[in-house]
Amino acid sequence: VLLSEITHLDLCHTTLLIFVYLFQVVHAHKPHFMALHCQEFGGKNYEASMSHVDKFVKELLSSDAMKDYNRARVYLDENYKSQEHFTALGSFYFLHESLKNIYQFDFKAKKYKKVTGKEIYSDTLESTPMLEKEKFPQDYFPECKWSRKGFIRTRWCITDCAFDLVNIHLFHDASNLIAWETSPSVYSGIRHKALGYVLDRIIDQRFEKVSYFVFGDFNFRLDAKAVVETLCAKATMQTIRAADTNEVVKLIFRESDNDRKVMLQLEKKLFDYFNQDVFRDNNGTALLEFDRELSVFKDRLYELDISFPPSYPYSEDSSQGKQYMNTRCPAWCDRILMSHSAKELILKSENDEKIVIYDHIGPNVCMGDHKPVFLSFRIAAGAGKPIANVHKCCVVQ
Repeated sequence: VLLSEITHLDLCHTTLLIFVYLFQVVHAHKPHFMALHCQEFGGKNYEASMSHVDKFVKELLSSDAMKDYNRARVYLDENYKSQEHFTALGSFYFLHESLKNIYQFDFKAKKYKKVTGKEIYSDTLESTPMLEKEKFPQDYFPECKWSRKGFIRTRWCITDCAFDLVNIHLFHDASNLIAWETSPSVYSGIRHKALGYVLDRIIDQRFEKVSYFVFGDFNFRLDAKAVVETLCAKATMQTIRAADTNEVVKLIFRESDNDRKVMLQLEKKLFDYFNQDVFRDNNGTALLEFDRELSVFKDRLYELDISFPPSYPYSEDSSQGKQYMNTRCPAWCDRILMSHSAKELILKSENDEKIVIYDHIGPNVCMGDHKPVFLSFRIAAGAGKPIANVHKCCVVQ
């Protein structure tokens, strides 16, 4: 089971819900190998909240629901005092007691090491040879004084099947108004550059090429210009400018008739559309045609069909679990992607049993401004070997 975007753990209520729903997923799917990737670990106020992170990790490792996972690796980037390196990423890996001969790659020694016991690594991950961690260069997003965006990569070998797991956090849209100006937006171009950088890193010549899964908060957004033009096709636009600079600060879209009803108000951090049902009906999948950022990578990345609603931006009011905030246009920011070779690792069902599931967690409850996303699948026995008998399923899930 793979999950992404567990955020803002400084909220005790949110932390409790994460435990409850994470354990429900574990109980339902009974994974033998589980990866949990988190972005913005420690929450928005991480300087004051990192103490809660340590408690969360210890309770997770010692919980009764996880008692059958006798090996674990936890990597937490908690070194928030280092602007040069801090990414606020967290990567957890749990191995079921039934799994035998599980190995993790040492990137410095360039060899696999058998995984035993439970180990936690935090603070300065740069010195940990069992992963690669990098923060994107400052010039990737010059609008920010500094950014926490980056990635962590680990490599695993299970029953001779080797694969990389990459925890990633890409750049957000700083302004709805700027995102609306062009199609694709300037922010889409920045994310494209950063994701391409990561993919080039994990398939470079330093190490043997293996299949890979990339999951986290990609911050992929719908094509803002196309969405607005579609949602407001029969509206007229009013432009509001600042008196001192003449800069556009607000766009108001009104129906041509119907008493000039306001359909959409757009500001730097406001996307106030009058009918949120369009983002929820049939899981909002009618809007998937505007989800175009991944198309640039169609030759390098594969994604299962999305059948869950946009994962962001949900209200952080605990009584509004299904409500979107009116700060951004809802979008599928949180994704789990894979290389085309990784797609071939997933065992196809031979009897209509649904054994590959791509979905979100906690649809009706508040778990922060993102909904966690998970992918559950089985790996074909010997899938990493070209002469393997792929019809016999191994114990790995």
